[in-house]
Amino acid sequence: MAEKKVEKEALTTEALKSELENLKKEQMNQRFQHSAGQMQKTHVMRQTRREIARVKTKLNAAKK
Repeated sequence: MAEKKVEKEALTTEALKSELENLKKEQMNQRFQHSAGQMQKTHVMRQTRREIARVKTKLNAAKK
């Protein structure tokens, strides 16, 4: 877990934006799988949502 945090802190603004875009696509796919009943591990949806929030927080902190 600590390794991921260090990796996220080192990312540039452009890298964070692309990461955010990838996470949103992943979230959309997870919603489709969940609604179709194909998702076994539903906790992954919550993890993705929180990762999106973390990336958005980093982007907003970089603006200031």
